[in-house]
Amino acid sequence: MSDPRYPIGRFQAPPVITPEVREGWLQVLAQTPAHLRAAVEGLSEAQLDTPYREGGWTVRQVVHHVPDSHLNSYVRFKLALTEEAPTIKPYDEQAWARLGDSRDTPVEVSLRLLEALHQRWVVLLRGLKEEDWQRSFVHPESGPTTLARTLGLYAWHGSHHVAHITELRKRMGW
Repeated sequence: MSDPRYPIGRFQAPPVITPEVREGWLQVLAQTPAHLRAAVEGLSEAQLDTPYREGGWTVRQVVHHVPDSHLNSYVRFKLALTEEAPTIKPYDEQAWARLGDSRDTPVEVSLRLLEALHQRWVVLLRGLKEEDWQRSFVHPESGPTTLARTLGLYAWHGSHHVAHITELRKRMGW
């Protein structure tokens, strides 16, 4: 691993996002809560409060960040499905990770939140029609993006953060 910030590499969408590609991403998204739960299983409070890399978030902050981020994405999907190319509001993920709930809440709370969120999100996504995947929203910093591409980004995002934890566990022998 050359860059510990990106243990599985950076997200790269294929030039064409087929229904088969989307289905693979959907399966990854559906499995993310179980993979995150398995990644932290058996960790002590001290281990949860260990940064996954120098200058990085603690494992606890990573666990709380995933539902924070995925909740934002879920809302963006719903906005894009009910409005015409809405401009979404970004959030400062670094500032959110420094808030008290990311420091002081047991990880079990965010694991359960992620499980419930992904149950709803996957039901929503499985019900989309082919043309819905081309609906979009506008991010003020990165511009317009389709729901198909966003699905891939968030499938990657969950795997990316699970890998932060599993790679730390390997390095530390946990």
